[in-house]
Amino acid sequence: MDDIYDYLHGEILSLRLKPGDKISEAEVAARFGVSRQPVRDAFNRLANLDLLVIRPQRATEVRRFSMREIEKARFVRAAIESEVLRQAARHCDAVGAALLDAAIGAQERAIAENNVDGFGALDYQFHETLCHIAKAEFAFDVILTEKSKVDRLCMLGLSKEDRMPELVEDHRAIAAAVKANDPARAVELGMLHLSRLDKTIERISVTNANYFEPPES
Repeated sequence: MDDIYDYLHGEILSLRLKPGDKISEAEVAARFGVSRQPVRDAFNRLANLDLLVIRPQRATEVRRFSMREIEKARFVRAAIESEVLRQAARHCDAVGAALLDAAIGAQERAIAENNVDGFGALDYQFHETLCHIAKAEFAFDVILTEKSKVDRLCMLGLSKEDRMPELVEDHRAIAAAVKANDPARAVELGMLHLSRLDKTIERISVTNANYFEPPES
């Protein structure tokens, strides 16, 4: 059931379920009044996103952060988004420009209304719009998967309220470069946008070391 998946996904990304927390199929099934099978299906989907660890005969737990997986996710996302931004800047026309303007306008309204959850959805929508303009809609599935692996870290950094103005300013600059058909500038700004999490990751790995898997030998 999508409701179960959406609920657990939201609990994990918001850190209401923290790295290392145990969750039970039976308890989730009871909460939703369903059999264990749809819960098991939701668990498997979350495990495929590296958000849960499922071990036979042991409790399922929220996956701790892995520095290796974080580095891999950021490498893959940077590679994909760089090409998306190049292609978006090359293909952007008046229709694409209007889509970007609408996306930025929606984010600005979310900030004005202090709509934190709505802004999160609009953040994803902005990157999906870039994929559409780049004629590479398929790339968004990869971006979505890799983005979800590090979104929890954002919650341990600045609050969403504090981050929203910086994010929309980044998006506005990226959109301007894409609309100007400037691939090099679009990629430069996109990589700056992605790099903002580096210091947060470094700090959290020290202050919340229990949320991270032990380093590989």
